[in-house]
Amino acid sequence: MFPLMADHSFLGVGQGKQHGNQKPSLPEFPTERCCIHSGKVQDMYCRKHDVVGCYVCMAKDHKSCPESQIYSVPDMVDTLYNLSDSQQTQIRLQQMMISFSTLSKSKDARLEGLKEAKKETINQIAKYQYVLESIVRKVAESSKKKVEEAYQNLEADILQDKNTIDSTNDVLQKTDDKLKKASSNRAQRFVCSKEAEKNIQVAEKLKLENNDNTDVEISFRPNNTLMDYIQGLHGIGDVLVVDKKKRNMYKLKGSRDINIKVSDDTSTCHSFGCCLTYDNQLLVTDYVNQTVKHIDTQTLIVVGYVTLDSKPQGVCCINQHEVAVGCDTPHKIQFVSIDNKMTPTRKIDTSHECYGMAMKDDNLYVTDFNTSLYVYDMNGTKLRTITNDNDGNKLFSKIRHIAFNESGDKMYVCDLDNGLVCFDGKDNYLSTIKDNDLNGVRGVCTDGRGNIFVAGYWSHNVVQFNEDGKKIGVVVKQEDRLKDPISIFFHREQNRMFVTMGGSDILKMYELE
Repeated sequence: MFPLMADHSFLGVGQGKQHGNQKPSLPEFPTERCCIHSGKVQDMYCRKHDVVGCYVCMAKDHKSCPESQIYSVPDMVDTLYNLSDSQQTQIRLQQMMISFSTLSKSKDARLEGLKEAKKETINQIAKYQYVLESIVRKVAESSKKKVEEAYQNLEADILQDKNTIDSTNDVLQKTDDKLKKASSNRAQRFVCSKEAEKNIQVAEKLKLENNDNTDVEISFRPNNTLMDYIQGLHGIGDVLVVDKKKRNMYKLKGSRDINIKVSDDTSTCHSFGCCLTYDNQLLVTDYVNQTVKHIDTQTLIVVGYVTLDSKPQGVCCINQHEVAVGCDTPHKIQFVSIDNKMTPTRKIDTSHECYGMAMKDDNLYVTDFNTSLYVYDMNGTKLRTITNDNDGNKLFSKIRHIAFNESGDKMYVCDLDNGLVCFDGKDNYLSTIKDNDLNGVRGVCTDGRGNIFVAGYWSHNVVQFNEDGKKIGVVVKQEDRLKDPISIFFHREQNRMFVTMGGSDILKMYELE
């Protein structure tokens, strides 16, 4: 036996003393390590701040806390730990994990959307680059034409001089021949000599005129001002990073008048409709002059137009190559190709006037300037007519323009008397928006960020609402030189609103922020 165990008695198995049926328990120690003080166990708890940490954390960060609020977790675990609280915490933790998983997926979706936006933006830059190159080619062709004109003028002058010289030389040659033949006839020789002297005088004068050592040439002097301007640019446009959802009111930053009158117009313009193409070019109808005009959204000038055989009213973009134009007298939907040069193509004849135009899910929505909204497929089949609400009440009295929100689950229809009539994505009536600031609702468009703009024809303004019909504020007022607005369209990339006005050669452009 070891000396240290001399005073101890050894017991056999089962001879030990127990307290009831309980087995002796060992203290419970946490195993979580401190992320700040490496290697230290988080075995301390501050009740005041409801945090755990290692003893170094408590000594440094909680030294001002009362000692009665600092506990050793192993010593006080029976008091501190509550099973139901732990279970509730775990449930909250799992719910938060689900939320973050959803957030992560939404970020993935946003990344995909961002990639698409990047691709689309680069395509837009490439398209605009092509437009600029086309303009440069056109201007270069103009310079080449001037070279050709200068060449032809100089060539004509030189050929005329050469012809005069050659004919004069022929006269001299004939005179010389006569002198040679008259060698024995003194009288003939005298006459020929006098003729020769006269011809020599004419030739001397002509020689002086053509012997002035003038050597005209054609050359080209580059437009260095243009070159310096281009080289000073940092891009061919502005790259904008905009919030997809805008919840506050737009502010008016500036405005500009765009003259849409062209040389062939016989009357003052009257633009009933406008829209943007897929490459962000602006198209405007001119009812009186029976034209659809193409306005470059960078230079803000009319760069082309097409004349129709009827009076155009509303217009909407169908795809990258085609737009649909609602026409009056005769009533029809006229399709126009916008590839290179605008050209009328097929048509859909209708029994009603075609005013407001919008496109959704390969269907055309057309208002009749009266009391009905018609829906057609692309083959011209009338699918349905919308005139009443679910209770049979008439919705419209003087229906005008129409627009959809970005997702297509909301439709907004203008009525000059009743206000803005709202529908869901299945064409079910929802509500009618009326506001004291709006009088004569005629034009409507969306910004693609959850807002709608409504033009008041008699109130001479544009009011901003959210998609649920809540008014945000008056964006453009009559004091901003707006009169009788008829149609509006928002250029999302440029943050610009285009507004057509009744009986005016001017299209208003408002820059917003």
